[in-house]
Amino acid sequence: MSYTLYDKGLSTVFKGYLDANGNRLKDETRIKMDRLRRYDNRSKFDETWRRNLSIAMAELDRLNAVLHLPRSIKEQAAILYRKALKLDLIRGRSIDAFVAATLYAACRKAMVPRPLKEISQLSPREHGEIARTYRLLLKEMKLKMPIDGPMKFIPSIAAKLNLRRDTEQLAIKILRKAKERNGLSGKDPRGLAAASLYMACIQNDDKRIQKNVASAAGTTEVTLRNRLRGLEKTLKNVNLMEAQEVANLAP
Repeated sequence: MSYTLYDKGLSTVFKGYLDANGNRLKDETRIKMDRLRRYDNRSKFDETWRRNLSIAMAELDRLNAVLHLPRSIKEQAAILYRKALKLDLIRGRSIDAFVAATLYAACRKAMVPRPLKEISQLSPREHGEIARTYRLLLKEMKLKMPIDGPMKFIPSIAAKLNLRRDTEQLAIKILRKAKERNGLSGKDPRGLAAASLYMACIQNDDKRIQKNVASAAGTTEVTLRNRLRGLEKTLKNVNLMEAQEVANLAP
């Protein structure tokens, strides 16, 4: 049983080519069984919601395969889509947009780093339409999503830039130090991740240009520079306070 199948995998299927003993049926009987099979298939799609789910689950399967997401995310997205269908939210709206929005919501809920922009690029619908559909899901289904932290994006950005492992670890240390002084609150997590990686690249002599780092993070060079200045200021204050603490301990 799986929610990713329109019938949850519980529907009946029969093939009318062989009898109970494994012998081929006579032509007359086979034609009759073919006709019965066609009636059986048509009866399954008589209801609108069944046809809707059949189309939606096929699109969900395609997006999940392209994005290489775990099966648990696919199942969660299918459950969210079924709930939206039950609440009659999809009437008059795009099935593909709802599939993309529910898949993004499932990623957010499981804290899997997949930006909405990446999902919308693979969907036949526009980014703006999928974003509006996602906001509708949050409002009507009263979904509470965890807030993304910048550390979550470090591995994926580092992989795109082909950075060394020690550079990636240094970026995480920079973010942890800044977090201790509340230097991360209210800032774009992707911008902060990009800025910490760029700072770690400079310190570890694993240099990358700002344009490439910003592109890998899905942000702009201006945002990268702004977050970089903010991190430098926060870490400078941390170093000053540490130096002051050492001075106070001195005899």
